[in-house]
Amino acid sequence: MHSLIQAIILGALTGGVYALMASGQTLIFGIMKVINLAQGAFVIFASYLSFSLLQLTGLDPFLSILITTPIMFVIGAGAQWFLLRPLRQDDMVELSLLVTFAMALGLEGLMAIIYKTTYRSIQPGYENHSWTIAGYQVNEVRFYAFLLSLVMLGVLYVLLQKTKFGRSVRATVQNPMSAQLLGVNSKLVSAFGFGLGVATAAAAGAVFGLIVPFNPGSHYDLISRLLTVVVLGGLGSIGGSVIGALIMGVASAIVSALASPIWSDFTFFIVLLLVLLLRPRGLFGARVRGSL
Repeated sequence: MHSLIQAIILGALTGGVYALMASGQTLIFGIMKVINLAQGAFVIFASYLSFSLLQLTGLDPFLSILITTPIMFVIGAGAQWFLLRPLRQDDMVELSLLVTFAMALGLEGLMAIIYKTTYRSIQPGYENHSWTIAGYQVNEVRFYAFLLSLVMLGVLYVLLQKTKFGRSVRATVQNPMSAQLLGVNSKLVSAFGFGLGVATAAAAGAVFGLIVPFNPGSHYDLISRLLTVVVLGGLGSIGGSVIGALIMGVASAIVSALASPIWSDFTFFIVLLLVLLLRPRGLFGARVRGSL
């Protein structure tokens, strides 16, 4: 029982990080109906940026987010404007898969040139610190990463629900044609939305690099996990992706503790297969279709 509860604690903390990564993926799909296969590569690229800032300036990874977030936003908005916007609308879904996958390969090659293929990890002075609470270990880094994810998700919620931009986004998601008739610039909304989705990778990348060693090819495993989370929660539902991330984080940690760490990675693929077979729209896709 002790091992099970410890695994649940670890899985919940890790799930919060996956929730932050998946929220950007969900936001991009909700606005543009684009499955961004480059989101994992953007997360790893942000991890390398935080790693470099720590090595060169000693800047704490959590503080580095203040620098990497606007950088990733500009990269994301630029990628949408110059690479995705020109695509034909009739073939947007199919062509966007090819373009975002090409973006992922390009980023992987760039990172391999700059950083080589050696595994790296972000190691501040407190990476191995932990608290003991009621006999259970709570790692400081994972706890702070979980709190950061909650804060960033809260900011994203306020931005989407309480601002003019958020209203434009939700209008575009629900009915793009009507939104344009009401004066919403769908091209700008798509560019800003894609940039915002990639910007979440900046925060996620910093904390991902704190808890998992990474190299340029790590995005392949990461994007498969993110797609599982997004499909489980329901395509287009940020709330669903958060719940899906927590479920997958806990499930993976339990399998790792009770069976083997080797099987914990396979948990994501089993869940993805079951969801596609039993409930293709995910846990919340049917209820919140067309809503963020």
